[in-house]
Amino acid sequence: MLALGVIGTNWISHQFVEAALASGKYQLKGVYSRKLATAEEFGGKYEGECFYETDLEKFFAREFDVVYIASPNSLHFAQAKAALLAGKHVIVEKPAFSNPQEMAAIIELANQQGLFYFEAARNLHEKAFRKVGDFLPVQEAILGANFTYMKYSSRYDQVLAGGEPNIFSPHFSGGSLQDLGIYTLYAALGWFGMPEEVHYFARKIATGVDGIGTIILRYDLFDVTIQQGKIADSFLPSEIYLENGTLLLSGINSFEEATFYDRDSGEKRPLDIMQAANPMIEEALDFAKIMNHPKDPELGLRYEEWVELSRNVNEVIYQLRKQAHVVFDADTTNEE
Repeated sequence: MLALGVIGTNWISHQFVEAALASGKYQLKGVYSRKLATAEEFGGKYEGECFYETDLEKFFAREFDVVYIASPNSLHFAQAKAALLAGKHVIVEKPAFSNPQEMAAIIELANQQGLFYFEAARNLHEKAFRKVGDFLPVQEAILGANFTYMKYSSRYDQVLAGGEPNIFSPHFSGGSLQDLGIYTLYAALGWFGMPEEVHYFARKIATGVDGIGTIILRYDLFDVTIQQGKIADSFLPSEIYLENGTLLLSGINSFEEATFYDRDSGEKRPLDIMQAANPMIEEALDFAKIMNHPKDPELGLRYEEWVELSRNVNEVIYQLRKQAHVVFDADTTNEE
């Protein structure tokens, strides 16, 4: 049983803890929050003994195995670094880090410490995601794809009123690409590999980050077009175009249905997909398997693939941000 510590007490932390406990592989051990009452309220929803800390150094001095970090994006790097130095594995909610410099530093430190770093990009670990990957033919038979993930954020109302919530702040490494676009990029790079060229046509909002945008990923033989944003809603499905038909996905961050439209036969063939009740349970199980079997060579190769994909997605996001002239405080800190 892995002893779990948690940083961040919002809804996504609850969803991960519920998934972790349901997997039977974790026990909630401790919660960190700037306010003790907030930490106690979070941990009080779950059975078992749990410690609470408002001091990060004291939190990491406690005994536990792995920390799940779901704080504002700009805090991920410092907290992950402190965790690794304290001998803890780290699970960092997506987007894990602000730029490639932070990403490289954490990967190197994790390797030096003999610990594991995971980016909690849940769609990568869902069985449905792997089912699509297995279904797709070699790249030569792929003609292109169109992915959409656009969902209006109620926090944009604060921006319209003159505010700057964390999720839309360059000081906290926010923006639509970081929050929603990352799912589409995990899908594209996870299924098709690293693109040869990337292009981003973004609309920036008053806070200086992107609110909506169109991405084009250029591969050798095809292109992937991505529409993503947090200041509008889209109800479009996602599609992958093949020489002999089209694969229609009900979504891209997580999908309940995938249907192949066979051009030759005219048949519609659904893929056998079963979605878990909690969309995070599959990633929680994947992470636990790696941590519980650190010397398994097959699992080791799988872990390296996840880390490399995480690195590549981060690099693509950084290149896209540069094109859109979206600059984070974390970028300036790295340059200094």
